[in-house]
Amino acid sequence: MAFKFSPLKSVGFVGTVGAIALQACSGAPPQADNPSDSESTAAETAADGTGTLVVRANGEDFVRQGFTTKDGWDVSFDHLYVTLADVTAYQADPAYEPEKDSEISAKEQVSLGDPITVDLAEGDDAAEPIQVAEVEAPAGRYNALAWEMVPAASGPAEGYPLMLVGTATKAGETVDFTLKMSEELGFSCGDFVGEERKGILTAGETADVEATFHFDHLFGDGEAPPDDEINTGALGFDPLAALATDGQLEATSEDLEQQLSDEQYQTLLGILPSLGHVGEGHCEETQLTT
Repeated sequence: MAFKFSPLKSVGFVGTVGAIALQACSGAPPQADNPSDSESTAAETAADGTGTLVVRANGEDFVRQGFTTKDGWDVSFDHLYVTLADVTAYQADPAYEPEKDSEISAKEQVSLGDPITVDLAEGDDAAEPIQVAEVEAPAGRYNALAWEMVPAASGPAEGYPLMLVGTATKAGETVDFTLKMSEELGFSCGDFVGEERKGILTAGETADVEATFHFDHLFGDGEAPPDDEINTGALGFDPLAALATDGQLEATSEDLEQQLSDEQYQTLLGILPSLGHVGEGHCEETQLTT
């Protein structure tokens, strides 16, 4: 898998849709403060030479362990395929803020050469986020990340950027579902926000950057209050269960456009651009094809 890096290059993103409202995430870990002066100084001191930058994709515990939707369905995933392309990690200067900035200005950047499909549901309950690739990269602080979701060229998800395969149960009813989403998405994101810092690469060492996907935005979270933003903005599973026949649901985006109500389908389209995060850090949606 080819990577490349280039210094002193500014990269701009022009979205095909406007900025979207950012949904809150339930159960979010405390957000880390901005780096201290000592942290920034240490990163600058270490930014001489190269290290190993590991790119990871994370569907979070919702995907690996299962969860209850806002409308009471217990959902578990067998597979959740995402095809990532043009994955690029940046040493942004100044720091990129998705809610404010229209472009990422980078003094260093490292890019993934080829699209790759990952299964976010792979592994057991305690599995680490999926490793997409690793690459030798200039040392420094990688504080911005961008990627696109494109159709898979081959494999089970061929032809689709996103494919969800799993089972939902509620009150004795079971629905086995396969959802094949054809929308192509793009995200440009700022610094990772979470319980630990990511992206600070010291020469001769290894650091992670992470593309995070929040599927509770789509289904809601049964452990959060009904009036929590994560639930008021979510589709839930009831509208999908209503489309099942004999406990089976296999649907493409085109099927859902025809079979869901217009309000439900527009809710779905509005949610997709909010899937991408960096931990709990927000992203700007830069591309949405329907």
